Amino acid sequence: MKKVKPIEKEASSDDSVINNLRSQLHFSSETGEIWLHEHRMLLVHADSHSKLRRELIEILGMGRARGVIMRMGYATGVSDYELTHINPKGVSDYESFMAGPLLFTLEGNAKTTIPKLEIDHKMGKFYVEALLENSWESQEHLRHYGQSTEGVCWYLHGYSSGYCSAFMGKQILCRESRCYGAGSNHCYLVGKPVEEWDDASDFSLMLNQESIADQLIGLQNQVVQLRSAIGEKKLPSDVVGSSPAFLAAYDLLLQAAASQITVLLQGETGVGKEVFARTLHEKGSRCNEPFIAINCAAIPHDLVESELFGVEKGAFTGAQTSRPGRFERADGGTLFLDEVGDLPLSVQVKLLRVLQEGEVERLGGTKTHKVNVRLVAATNIDLKQLVESGKFRPDLYYRLNALLISIPPLRERKLDILSIANSFLKKYSTISCKKLRGFSNKAKLALLAYQWPGNIRELQNVVERGVMLAPNGTHIATSHLFPSYCNDGHPDFGLDAQGRLSANPVEENGKNFWDDIMSGRITLEQGIDMLAKAAEEKANGNISAAARMLGLTRSQMSYRLENLNKTHSSNQILDPCSSLS
Repeated sequence: MKKVKPIEKEASSDDSVINNLRSQLHFSSETGEIWLHEHRMLLVHADSHSKLRRELIEILGMGRARGVIMRMGYATGVSDYELTHINPKGVSDYESFMAGPLLFTLEGNAKTTIPKLEIDHKMGKFYVEALLENSWESQEHLRHYGQSTEGVCWYLHGYSSGYCSAFMGKQILCRESRCYGAGSNHCYLVGKPVEEWDDASDFSLMLNQESIADQLIGLQNQVVQLRSAIGEKKLPSDVVGSSPAFLAAYDLLLQAAASQITVLLQGETGVGKEVFARTLHEKGSRCNEPFIAINCAAIPHDLVESELFGVEKGAFTGAQTSRPGRFERADGGTLFLDEVGDLPLSVQVKLLRVLQEGEVERLGGTKTHKVNVRLVAATNIDLKQLVESGKFRPDLYYRLNALLISIPPLRERKLDILSIANSFLKKYSTISCKKLRGFSNKAKLALLAYQWPGNIRELQNVVERGVMLAPNGTHIATSHLFPSYCNDGHPDFGLDAQGRLSANPVEENGKNFWDDIMSGRITLEQGIDMLAKAAEEKANGNISAAARMLGLTRSQMSYRLENLNKTHSSNQILDPCSSLS
């Protein structure tokens, strides 16, 4: 088994770990938020926690309250394991593990020292001993309930077990061997795999077993949910939404499904018009018949007629055989015409006749074919404006516009964004065989703040990219979703290496950069080159995006990068404005 030295002998390693943790902690006085990396944190009064702990004991009893608090600690330990893995790669197992105890100390729970730590990931071996001083939990218990006969740091039990289990990827149970609340001078904890304990009932309590009170509350919630679900319309698996505007459109769609009325779906690109059309088909009486879709904008104008109405052999050069069009193929079912506003006027005339007569005449043919088709059309522009400009026939417009359903854009469905994103996360995690923990808090805020010009289709692509870039077992961060994402500019302040509040890191870095140039440590030309290179890296090599960051044209940025490695004479004086223009 690999043995690692005690914490006192690894001070330099710990300094790098704790400094990295502190550098990830930021306080925003402008927004009232605290962030550890991309996860929102809270500063909570110890007295409030103490009161909550006492109420749990008084309501549930000592034993059940212990189980609830241990489960809370376990969940926090697992979350903190992920938070501490924002450290650079290449650290040792010891340094990686120590980030957790250091974070536990920073959170104000207790001063944590690790006298003994043994790790062997390959063999699955693990053993830890922890000395905890000034344990908040044991002090509070002692103050309100007096000295106990057993360990009372229940949150510590759960937290350490959750963190160590996540770190090792197997079940680790941690217990107090001594506790300040039970008369010892300090708390002392031992952790090892569950199978090495004679009695590991505590571990199942952290994961699975619920108290009677939890079960009763759960049953009560289920009753409420069942009552509210009575008569509720169930959405198909590929339709997600609960915002009022979306539900109004969907309710209108369900009403239309019970009839044969021609439906016109209107909405921006990517809002899900084809999903609505398929739902209309599946909910109607034609659900067992064909559903045929065609994008009118994706077919050359000289081929649209043959695609819709079919063609007879020899009708034009290349027509080697006769073939039915989309109307005949959809006979008995539903035909979905997407982007119907792009149909040529000549095709609009023939389409109107088919709708009126229920007959199709193939291109180059003389025989008519009876068709029984329900037509659903869709457009991303206002057909009424096309009618006014003479680009769309008014008689066809009124024929298609028997029932207009407007599908709201995603920016007007803020309530649905995270639900839709989670559905895509589940889908692509399964496809990629990844187990992800969801979106970070900042990633959720970024998803909600973005305007989504590409609507659901764009959201789908963004989440798919996030799933691909996020490491297995972690949260999807903002940078995984939006590679060029930048903060909102609210002034933040963090902690320095000694734990003291420091100024905005961005402002500090900018001041250092200014000082370096003014003191002559770097030349202005070198500074400009550094800016250009940094912008290129931030834009992942996209020169156009990098140029926009610096307010340059693409050609100016390309010229700057091409000359990046050229040396300049020491006496050359550059005008900063001319260098960036």
